[in-house]
Amino acid sequence: MAASFGYGGSGVAAVSFRVLGPLEVSGERAAVSVASGRQEIVLGALVLELNRMVETTYLVDAIWAHHPPKTARAQVQICISRLRRALLDGGVDATIETRARGYILKAPEGATDVGNFRRMVAEAHALARDGLKMPAVEALRSATALWRGRCLAGVPSEVLAGTAAQWDERRLEAVETCMRLQLELGRHEHLVGELMQLVAGHPLRERLRGYLMVALYRSGRQAEALDAYHQGRALLTEELGLDPGRELQDLAQAILTDDPVLALAEQPEPRAVVATQAAQPAQESGADPDPVTTPRQLPADVYDFVADDKIVSAICDAVTEGQGKGPLSVALVLGGAGVGKSTLATHVAHRLAAEYFPDGQLYCDLGGLGGRPVDPAQALGRFLRALGIPGETIPDSLDERAEMYRSLLAGRRILVLLDDAVSDSQVMPLLPGTGSSGVLVTSRSLHTALPGAHRFDLEPLSTEQALRLLGRIVGERRVEGEAEAARDLVRLVGGLPLALRIVGARLAARPHWSLTFMRNRLQNEHRGLDELAHGELSIRASFSLSYEGLTAAERRLLCLLGLAEGTVIPSWPGAALADDRTPCANDLLERLVDTRLLDITAVDQDGETRYGLSPLARTFTRERLAAEIPEAERVEAVRRMVGGWLALAERAHKEVYGGRYMFVSGRAERWHPPENVVLRCLRDPLGWLESEQENLVGAVELAARFGLDELCWELATSLVTLFEARGCPDLWERTHRVALTAVQEAGNQRGRAAVLGSLGTLYLHRGDYKAAGPYLSAALGMFERVGEVRGQALSLRGLARIERHHGDDDRAMTLYESAERNFGRVEDVIGRAYVLGEMARITMRRADFAQTRTYIDEALGICRSICFDRGQALLLRRLGQMLMYQQQHEAAERILLEVLAMVRASGDLVVEGCVLHDLGRVNADLRRPEHAIEYYSQSARIRERTLDHGKAAATRADIVAILDRPVPSVG
Repeated sequence: MAASFGYGGSGVAAVSFRVLGPLEVSGERAAVSVASGRQEIVLGALVLELNRMVETTYLVDAIWAHHPPKTARAQVQICISRLRRALLDGGVDATIETRARGYILKAPEGATDVGNFRRMVAEAHALARDGLKMPAVEALRSATALWRGRCLAGVPSEVLAGTAAQWDERRLEAVETCMRLQLELGRHEHLVGELMQLVAGHPLRERLRGYLMVALYRSGRQAEALDAYHQGRALLTEELGLDPGRELQDLAQAILTDDPVLALAEQPEPRAVVATQAAQPAQESGADPDPVTTPRQLPADVYDFVADDKIVSAICDAVTEGQGKGPLSVALVLGGAGVGKSTLATHVAHRLAAEYFPDGQLYCDLGGLGGRPVDPAQALGRFLRALGIPGETIPDSLDERAEMYRSLLAGRRILVLLDDAVSDSQVMPLLPGTGSSGVLVTSRSLHTALPGAHRFDLEPLSTEQALRLLGRIVGERRVEGEAEAARDLVRLVGGLPLALRIVGARLAARPHWSLTFMRNRLQNEHRGLDELAHGELSIRASFSLSYEGLTAAERRLLCLLGLAEGTVIPSWPGAALADDRTPCANDLLERLVDTRLLDITAVDQDGETRYGLSPLARTFTRERLAAEIPEAERVEAVRRMVGGWLALAERAHKEVYGGRYMFVSGRAERWHPPENVVLRCLRDPLGWLESEQENLVGAVELAARFGLDELCWELATSLVTLFEARGCPDLWERTHRVALTAVQEAGNQRGRAAVLGSLGTLYLHRGDYKAAGPYLSAALGMFERVGEVRGQALSLRGLARIERHHGDDDRAMTLYESAERNFGRVEDVIGRAYVLGEMARITMRRADFAQTRTYIDEALGICRSICFDRGQALLLRRLGQMLMYQQQHEAAERILLEVLAMVRASGDLVVEGCVLHDLGRVNADLRRPEHAIEYYSQSARIRERTLDHGKAAATRADIVAILDRPVPSVG
């Protein structure tokens, strides 16, 4: 039987510090006796802020409240000394460290029951979001079992009582969530007794009473459900002079009329987060796998969400309106700064995701506040990659990307959330083509003509809604205890959710502050507080309240974070900007997250927290940056951060290529991130580069803006590893144009040569040989003047490709030989392998198969010796082509099948289409028309999928040619 939600649970694991009830401490040797009074208060405050500094002034206030003695600080020090001795004697794995302004209790994260409670509740909410309701219930049961009474029961401190009340409130919220989930699971009959006990203990909590009414109704006890309502109504009227809230009244009416909405909804089956190829039956070598990817890109939902329920329901209805056979439905949420558009849209998206859009959710911040809106072609590129299309197969033009996107979404139930849109032209290409999907768009001032759009103008919260939001942040008891001051706070911030969250965070972090004190602070501000309802000035004042509460070091870090160009960053750039070598960079950012000046945007698959500044926060921090951080200090901060991105990009390149090959280095200073960050990068270097693409490109541009030309060109050219493998020619050119300007202005000849040579290679990839020549020739001359041998080799290799394209094989061979010698001089074995493969192409064209085989074997040996998989695949395909030239079709088939397996494993659709075409040719020559048609058909399908219509048409012509060929006689 499930555990009760009463007090007295034993918890799930032994902990050193217990505050969810009377204060208790236990160590390896014995239970620790803590003297009542001052020592209890000090230890309780430290435990609640485990591993965070608690200021001495706060401890003084917690002990003596309004009238501390002159010896207060000395007495706090005595308490700390005695607590240290008690912890040591008891064998407790914890220490109390002294800081300039206070003290920190250092202990493992699982050392407190309150920390374990927080973790378990978070896990439960994550399970519930994934549709795993029963495991979520079990997690919530375990969390509430940690409680042995009211938080810090018996500790004599008014200040701590405020914080303790917040934790008591969180326990009740966890209980309510557990009850709701169990009702959704159909366990109403088992809950009636437990809910009756809970309602008796908390008779004014309408949510619990509502759950009791539902449980009774679904158990066939309609009269008792209505009686529970009337008892609650009478109690509210007698004690508070109030009627029940609208939700409870509506529920009573629904019970009275047997409204079908109260029937238990059928439970959907839990869905996997991602459907992968591994879940499908194994296929033969020649099959077309066509894997399905289910994107889950929504930002995190907020636990304390508050909004008008009618608007939320209306938006939900609008988004799902076309899910039958109707046209596409678009919900457009409009409103001013800080009104909560993004939060509302994200909440609605999570609410609809599992039931209505099981095939995935796409999200893009279109950058409406940053002054540089996201180009729709760029957004489509991100969406196509999320849907499983490799970067190199994504077409260049906006129209072709939109066509591929609509084709992939046709018939699939996918939700698209477009945040901070600027214009109709930005949104239109991102709309699916059928009504099976749904679209949510937020914008500040979009005047829309979007087809099928339902417009919702979002207003500030009503007074009741705002008070509810404030209560969820700081605790309902504090709001109820200072009702007049709470209403004044709501009025002063104009009901804006962003401003309320900031004020609430300030109060929650300082439970000894009264709401009246906070109201007086707002009334005494002189920077536009009377204009709080008029947009930007109100937001700036609200940010300033939180900013002034930071230490000098925290303010400096926040300002420097405004330098980062990416909208979402990992934690280590914070350490680089602050010039702090801590291995746990998250600790530096924790305080900024607590004050809601910095957001946690996601937790990646490795468990790494990702952070971001909202557009308004970024604007605010950059204003303070210009005013408070000297220019020289800003330059050095940028130098460290960009140096960190360069160090990681270089490590990724080395992992892909097996060493420092095909890469011209400069003299820029590297800043080396912690080793755990490097290890995450090396586990999947190309995946890491792609996931950090926005930050890496932004770092190139940031280095240029700050005059760091050496860092700029080195980082830009190191990113070719990503651009080449994932097919990103637009970013390749964008970063290199920025770098070229930087090195030209600085007179940096080596950097200029490297950038020109890389741009030449880009044009070769595009097939623009005429444009590539001048760049490569200029780069070669500069590399010769500065004595850069590897750069010369890279330029010669590119020029040789141009000559080969024009049919001058002799000239091409001469240039290739020069390139090969130069690569040899600098021991760049991968450079030699690439050149040998190109030389083999010429000798094969000359029918010199012995020399061709020599070149291929030597190059393959190099690639195998350093595990360069992509090089092996390309060279083996070249070997298969040579065998086809020699009419050795069975041997060619064996080689090409090996290559096919390799490229399918790496997801290289372009090469897969080519290899399948090669296999079709081999089987046609072997007079196996059925096999040849199968391979050609697979090749044509892949080429159609990648929008390579010309080669797809040629492949289908090959099929027609086989069908028209007479069938050879047998016998």
